[in-house]
Amino acid sequence: MDKLDIRRVTMYLLITFGFSWAIALIIYITGGIRNSPVIADGSPLTLALLLMVLYMAGPTLGNIGARIFTKEGSSNLWLRPKLRQGWKYWLLTWFLTPLLILGGMLLYFFIFPEHLSTEILNGDAIPGLPLTGLPNWLMIAGLVLLATLVTPLANGLATLGEEFGWRGYLQPKLLPLGERKMYLLVGAIWGAWHWPLIWMGFNYPGYPILGSLAMVWFTIVVGTFFGWAALRAGSVWPAVIGHAVLNGLAALPVLFLSGENNPLLGPLAPGIIGGALFVIPTILILWKADSQK
Repeated sequence: MDKLDIRRVTMYLLITFGFSWAIALIIYITGGIRNSPVIADGSPLTLALLLMVLYMAGPTLGNIGARIFTKEGSSNLWLRPKLRQGWKYWLLTWFLTPLLILGGMLLYFFIFPEHLSTEILNGDAIPGLPLTGLPNWLMIAGLVLLATLVTPLANGLATLGEEFGWRGYLQPKLLPLGERKMYLLVGAIWGAWHWPLIWMGFNYPGYPILGSLAMVWFTIVVGTFFGWAALRAGSVWPAVIGHAVLNGLAALPVLFLSGENNPLLGPLAPGIIGGALFVIPTILILWKADSQK
């Protein structure tokens, strides 16, 4: 078994956290996530949104920087698609991820039916969409399918900024600890990396401390699924695809939400209930981890 390279892991974490948390500080100084100045009059694009895109690049910069400073070179980048070996893992993260998101949303509304609104399903069309005359439920189903198919292309570059670091560098470096420990540790680190955004009200507004813990839980269960797919495929791309689909469908439950919900619980996927179905593959993966060599 390879030896744990503490020097390279430390360098990666210093660069990744240092860059991303510095960006978070700029977001905070310029008004935070919710009060960030608008870039142009009438545009919904805010400085915080642009900076959050930069924030996501931290893990990639950590990968590149650690390789440069430790003279590791460009071997084992995990960027080759390796479709012959990993095509089924591409499909698994691509199409199981939306099912787990939808399942978590349904579970949340089953437990909290008072938060479910079906008004959007009524009427003939959703305002602002070009296809009129179609039932809303059909339009929403079409949008979910379209988002599932398109988001890996639309969001793939942004999620690659994270996955090239987490799954392409940190995960292989921590694998000497054993597969099970590696998944748990990478997931926990990934969650902690989000903390400055959580403290500014992202994902769990009003819950900076409990939200930080909930994010770690979420990144462990989701990261185990994505990490396992990347490891088995020998490539970061299954994780990039799954992460892109996750981000693309993240706001879907909002369409059906009524009243005041607790973001720690759901219905969005980062909630304990909203993301509960990701626990199923995670338990199976951790149960079998270190027994598959």
